[in-house]
Amino acid sequence: MGKLNLINNNTQQTDEEVKARYITEYIRSVKELEEAMEPYKEQKRELRQEYKENGWLSKEEISMAVKAYRLLKDETDLEQLMDFYETLRIAKEGA
Repeated sequence: MGKLNLINNNTQQTDEEVKARYITEYIRSVKELEEAMEPYKEQKRELRQEYKENGWLSKEEISMAVKAYRLLKDETDLEQLMDFYETLRIAKEGA
């Protein structure tokens, strides 16, 4: 994507007006992207439902499989993650 230039050089605009135009353009773009993604999201929901209906995986198993996939994809340091998890667990118990 190219850089947006929403400033009209023929008229003086306040910073607020320029910011409002950028916000409006950003939201318009996000809306278009979300609409384009919706068929894929529906396909994902249908896949999840198929696996549950056929008894291949439970809701919890699907959730854990996706979490594991994302950890692998993001190359998460599991040792560091466990350290944070343990710290939060202890803090929660103490609260």
